[in-house]
Amino acid sequence: MTTVGNLAPTIGVFDSGFGGLTVLRALIQRLPQARFAFLGDTARLPYGSKSRRTIARYAAQSAQFLVREQGAEFLVIACNTASALALDAIQDAVPVPVLGVIEPGATAARAASRTGDVLVIATDATVHSHAYAAACRAHGLRALEKACPLLVPLVEEGWTDHSVTAEVIRIYLQELTAEAAAQGLNPDTLVLGCTHYPLLRPLIESVIAHGVPAGIRVIDSAQATAEMAFRLFGRQEFESLPGHTILSTCLDERVGGDTAHPTEIRCFATDSVEKFERLGSRFLDRPVGKVELVDLGG
Repeated sequence: MTTVGNLAPTIGVFDSGFGGLTVLRALIQRLPQARFAFLGDTARLPYGSKSRRTIARYAAQSAQFLVREQGAEFLVIACNTASALALDAIQDAVPVPVLGVIEPGATAARAASRTGDVLVIATDATVHSHAYAAACRAHGLRALEKACPLLVPLVEEGWTDHSVTAEVIRIYLQELTAEAAAQGLNPDTLVLGCTHYPLLRPLIESVIAHGVPAGIRVIDSAQATAEMAFRLFGRQEFESLPGHTILSTCLDERVGGDTAHPTEIRCFATDSVEKFERLGSRFLDRPVGKVELVDLGG
């Protein structure tokens, strides 16, 4: 671990597992001078099978760990389920700005779409929450969501460039396109509503390039979240987030620090640190290093 310096802002990143490392990867690309603390609540996943109240409690505990124990001054919730069902609870639990992954994805879709019709692929839990549909509707978009439950295990198996995975993606997109046509929609944008899916983006774009569905622009919500975080640290939209006064001084100078130093990253997990270390580098696109085990209670 390399220390960037006392002036580097600390960004906490939270996920129920390790898929959110794709968000961390995008954040590092946009904010390389920051310090990062990533927590995967691997002991209590999947969040999607839990009640909203339980998800809110788990997410709040994780947020408090990052803020109180790791000194995070800004939180990115790199978990679609927690962003959909517990964002308010997290904001109430910590005195720092909090950014989820759903609003940035919807914002990027609004900027990309000309027809105003958007497709969203995600996990069952995220689709059933209809959080993306609501966020897109707030931006004047019509969104059609589809659960793609086979994609996460295929990613974790490492089949991100496999013909089987390509065929699964093609079938899902064909079904989604047919449903959109039946509803009279003319979609031109596809939002990847799961943090595992950025690893499938090249394969998804390859399927689209072969005409299923034709002419669709892909929105990577991990990259969209990193871009919004960059703007927030640049103070362009910072006042809109709760807790903004915590970072109201010297923020621009701290983010614009010395690019010669490697980014400092610390990773924590509540269980299965060996699996985290083994698979995490695939999501982060660099070694995750030694993952530290933490106990957040029940």
